[in-house]
Order: sequence, then C-alpha cells, then structure tokens
Amino acid sequence: MNAAVDKVTVLDAMVIGAGVAGLYQLYNLRKMGLKVRAYDTATGVGGTWYWNRYPGARFDSQAEIYQYWFDEEMYKSWKPSERFPAQPETEEWLNYVADRHDLKKDIQFSTRISSAHYDETSQRWNVTTDSGERINTQFLIACCGMLSAPIENRFEGQSSFKGEIYLTGKWPKDATSLKGKKVAVIGTGATGIQVIQTIAPEVGNLTVFCRTPQYVIPMKNPKYSEEDWAYWCEKYNETKNKVLNTFAGFDYDFNEKSWAESTPEEREKVLETQWEGGSLSLWLASYPEIFFDEKIGEEVSEFVRKKMRARLGNDPELCNLLIPTADDYTFGTHRVPLETNYLEVYLRDNVRTVDCRDTPIQKFVPEGIQTSDGTIHDFDVIILATGFDAGSGALSRIDFQGRDNRSLKDQWQNEITTAMGLQVHGYPNLFTTGAPLAPSAALCNMTTCLQYQVNWITDCIDFALKNGKATVEVSQETQDAWVKHHDEVAAKTLVVKTDSWYMGSNVEGKPRRLLSYIGGVNTYHQKCDEIAENGYPGFDMT
Repeated sequence: MNAAVDKVTVLDAMVIGAGVAGLYQLYNLRKMGLKVRAYDTATGVGGTWYWNRYPGARFDSQAEIYQYWFDEEMYKSWKPSERFPAQPETEEWLNYVADRHDLKKDIQFSTRISSAHYDETSQRWNVTTDSGERINTQFLIACCGMLSAPIENRFEGQSSFKGEIYLTGKWPKDATSLKGKKVAVIGTGATGIQVIQTIAPEVGNLTVFCRTPQYVIPMKNPKYSEEDWAYWCEKYNETKNKVLNTFAGFDYDFNEKSWAESTPEEREKVLETQWEGGSLSLWLASYPEIFFDEKIGEEVSEFVRKKMRARLGNDPELCNLLIPTADDYTFGTHRVPLETNYLEVYLRDNVRTVDCRDTPIQKFVPEGIQTSDGTIHDFDVIILATGFDAGSGALSRIDFQGRDNRSLKDQWQNEITTAMGLQVHGYPNLFTTGAPLAPSAALCNMTTCLQYQVNWITDCIDFALKNGKATVEVSQETQDAWVKHHDEVAAKTLVVKTDSWYMGSNVEGKPRRLLSYIGGVNTYHQKCDEIAENGYPGFDMT
C-alpha cells in the first residue's frame, strides 16, 4: 500500500484555493492559531491571475482599490506600474503578498481536490485529492473562485483539429508565438476583447467569430509614478472605508441626483464625465436606473452606441455586428468590458469577422472550423474565449457530500441556492467565498467582496470555537429567506430579462437564477454585519 496515500493529514481548517480569497483566508486562520493548510491545482499562487495569462489579460479595477486592506505597510510598499496592471504584474503582486507573510509553507500546490464528504459521527470533513491523499478537517473553506471553471469542450470535433487550441482560462506558460500565424478567436466577451486587441498587430491573419455584440468602454490606463502612488498611500484609510460602502465595492458610487431629478444637460454631463474617466464608473457610478428602467437604460445605451459607431466610421456592417441594439439588451445588463483600441482592430486589413448569428460554428475539422453554410475556415491556432461555468462551476466540479449523503452538484443541477453565498444548508462547517447569491459572484470589485467574506467566515469560526461549538450550519429557514430576498431584488432589475452568464444562460441545463446578489455591496455588508453582531442567528451551532 502507498504510505503517502494511506496517511491522513489531520487539520483544524482547510482552504481550497490560493487566489485572492484563499491567501487571505489562510492568513486569518493561521493567525487564529489553527492548524490550517491550503491546497491549489496550480503550481503557484494567484488563482485567476495564475491561470488567465492569455495575451492582454489585465485588471479592470484600478490598482489602488484592487488591494488587500489588512496590512497598510504592505499596501504602501507595493508600487503598481499603471492604473490597470497586466497579468504578469498581478501574479507578481500576489506572490509578494504570499512571501511577505510566509504563506507558501502552508500551501500544497499541484493538488486537485476530488471529493469532500461530511462525516456526521465525527462532525468533520473527509477530503480526497486527485492523487488519493486524504485530509480530515473540522472546517472546510472553499475559495475556488467565481470564474475558475472554464467551458472547454464546447464544439464537436475539437480533438480533430491539427493545429493548436488555446483556452484563455488555462493559457499555457509555454504557449508558442502567434506571430505571423492564421489565428481564430471564438468569443467577444471581456476576455475575448482583451485577446483580440492585443494579438491583432502580431498575427498574420485574425478571424473573429462574433455572436453576442458588447457595449464597450475605452480604458484610460496611465502609468503610475512614485508621486501617483504616494497620493493613494495618503488616502489609504479613506479608500479602505469607502470601498466597503458603495454599490459595487469600488471607490465610486452612483450619482447623488436621480435621473428624474436631473435635466437633460446634467445627464449628458454625467455620462460624458464617466465615459472620459475610462473605468467602469459609467456602469457602476452614473445612474442606478439603468438597471431598472428600460427607457433610461435605452437612452444610456444609445449614448454608448453613438461613441462606438464613430470609432467604426459608421460602417453599417461592422456596427451591426459589434454594437448591441435595443432588441439585444441594454447597457449594463451584461458584463461591461473595458478595452484599448478594440473596435479599431476591425478596421485592420489582416482582420476579418464571421457572424455566428447568421452562420454558427457547426464543428471543428482538421483544417480549422466549419460553419453552418459549409465553409471551412483554415487556421494554425484557435483561441477559445468561450467563458466559464460561473459562480457554481468550480464547486460543482468537486464531489461535495453533506449530511445524509446529499450532493451539492446534484442539488445545484436542480436549483442553485446558498445563504448569502457563505454557506449551504446541509453542509456543516463548509464555508464558501465567491459563491452564488453574493455580490462576489459577479457584481463587485473582487478584493473588496472576497476580503469581507473571509473576515465574516473567520469571525464566525472564531465565535463558534470560543463558545465551545464544533459545527456551524445555516438553517433551512435562513437560507430560504435569503434566496427569497435575493430573488425579489433581482426581479426588479433588467438583468434577469436577458440571457448572459450572470443568469447561467451560457451553460446548457444550468438552472436560471441571477448568480450575483444585486442589492449592493453596502447593503450586503449591513445584512451580514447584523447577523454577526447578534450572535449568528440562523447559523445553528452545536
């Protein structure tokens, strides 16, 4: 018998994932004095910033707010090179965080978690890795990421293609150069846009397979000097407090005057100012009515369309292909990408498009891609920017079994439910970050929301242990109440009326529910704080 496999590692707490949430969760639990270890499939820290190393990958939250807030000196010592840093710098930053706090000694890399089964007798979790290693732990915290389960085998015949296929969510470190090659990109979401605008000048020929057009905002990404970062260091406490109390966890929030209270001239000024800001503020800090009122949403949509048309030279074919119409969806109900000269790519001589609404991809063939009209498009490389099984996907790919042998995967195939994205009834001592029905599933500056959830989980575990309790499990009633509240808030918005990965529409058979809580980060914090301040009612402790 393999001694390594036969051995059981016994822990007080175990963390799945070594990304933004996992690193901070490990730090907090270790600080409590618990015997804790983190596990990650990757060979290094970073989570999404480890895997998504595709050309052009970068922040769309500003560097000054995509930050940890538990170590002021750490914040001030790291100096970002620009407002929206690229993936290599972000991965370097997360390694800096891990090294500064000596976290790697308690992280096991190159390890995939296969299963986690709750033992009702011992009130502990039995976890198994892909190599057969076993871990026994009291508390299990899944920091698996909200966008970490890429959709891989989407098309018939993918294995028959004789060239190279790259998945953006699993971009290899040793990927070959694209220079001079015939390249296809499938997908024009935020990731696809970053890839397309980056590789177009390098490749020989680029073909973009377009299906869903996107409203896009030009990114303003200035370099940061020592003086720039000194300015943000002086505002450390102010910024730290601000991001916890805005709608989306950024350092900006919606306009104080409502749409109805503003004159047409005032509205135009607000929209122009936010547009020129070159961030996500037009989406998350202009008028909240864009999420609720179709007429107002259409007016803002048309504002964006005019900007986009001008950049495309009002070319009718390109405008029809790349700009959403009122019949598609309104601005803000899909994820809004930031971009740099993305639209101008389509004016290049080496770039062409295939409209997948008219001629969908039928299958992959050895030469490349065959569309429904019978055309075979030849390529050297095909890049799949085809999205993720968001929110629930990473957790569903692990065999979680709770009380009475219930399966989380099976439950979520019928209905995706959680209590505030922190726990699921029937799974004692299993806590989650970035899970469905919390702002961190999609609608938040991720460092804001993930850190808040980690702090709440840490405090809850600490409360239980100090009160001599062995388990924490959200009650069915509390979970049902949260789901009801979540759905009532979501039903008032336009987001639920459109198909997007926010609604799980990109995954065949996935139950339809808004994955992210849309009541606001500030409201979410208030509701979670209230539970903690009152001794965690609804979270049963035994």
